[in-house]
Amino acid sequence: MHIPTPDARPEHVDIAWDDRTLRLELAWVGAADSPSPPVIFLHEGLGSVAQWKDFPERFCRAHGFTGLVYSRYGYGKSTPRPHDERWGPDYMHRQAWEVLPALIDQLGLREPWLFGHSDGASIALLAAARLGDELSGIVVAAPHIMVEDVAIGGIRAAREAYLAGPLRARLAPYHADVDSAFWAWNDSWLDPAFGGWDIRAEVARIHIPLMAIQGEDDEYGTLEQIEGIARLAPQTRLLVLPGCGHSPQRDAARRVIEDAGRFMSEHNKHHSF
Repeated sequence: MHIPTPDARPEHVDIAWDDRTLRLELAWVGAADSPSPPVIFLHEGLGSVAQWKDFPERFCRAHGFTGLVYSRYGYGKSTPRPHDERWGPDYMHRQAWEVLPALIDQLGLREPWLFGHSDGASIALLAAARLGDELSGIVVAAPHIMVEDVAIGGIRAAREAYLAGPLRARLAPYHADVDSAFWAWNDSWLDPAFGGWDIRAEVARIHIPLMAIQGEDDEYGTLEQIEGIARLAPQTRLLVLPGCGHSPQRDAARRVIEDAGRFMSEHNKHHSF
């Protein structure tokens, strides 16, 4: 298993993409050396390396994994999105099928696990559909596989909170260009063209280990999101969390660390790397 040694783990990586170079912010967490595949953490629509807080470190330390956390293009300390660049409904597809594979190749990682939250969970699903056995498996928390009215309502509410409430000030410390980060996500989801976004056909192609997690009180999606995954990919293990909202890694961190980490470890034991 190739994982860069601690003294050769960069804090950023440059990726050639779409006739430009993207600089992506990185953070390595967990065990300094691990015989298990690395875990790549994919953040939510307004997330970044820093906004994961200590969850990736706790998760990886609990199970002896090495983890890689990165900020996607437009977020955190990664290359900001130019303000006049609009993202189409395929922006998560492009992250999953173009940027993520380039990052994995650039760092020389083999058969990583993906742990994605919200938009990052959808990106993990899309990556699993395309990359297949190049991944060890995926864990998705609060994923989206199609657009629901509850999600659009929550995203409209976020827009109002950003324009007239505290959201901009709360997000600003986490992003090199907070307006670029927010509007890339918010404008994309609220674009009428996004209403037909649906990745269920891609999910049906996933055959690698898959765990899907969602809170019963998720304010951005109903349980049909993960139940739909389980119908399309029968190998899916479901974890439904009572009293939990859209961020299981915060609302139910101990349970997620225990159950998702055990899921990865069980599959690692039955696979030769």
